[in-house]
Amino acid sequence: MVAGGQGDLVPDLRRCLPGRGAWLHPTGDCFDLAVRRRAFGRALRVSTPLDTSAVAEWIATHEQATVRTKGNRQNL
Repeated sequence: MVAGGQGDLVPDLRRCLPGRGAWLHPTGDCFDLAVRRRAFGRALRVSTPLDTSAVAEWIATHEQATVRTKGNRQNL
């Protein structure tokens, strides 16, 4: 994850965006915990609140894809 220019948190899947980055497990539990603890601001050294909606959407999509993949493997 990287802090974007407009105060938003952006998933950096290729690990090539400029700026300080932070790692996050792609699960809703880890994301919720990081938001509750305000860990993104500390990790990225940002004093303003970050908009985490883009990361929340990405994690939801990632979890849905993982569940579908696991479901397909079990049925093989």
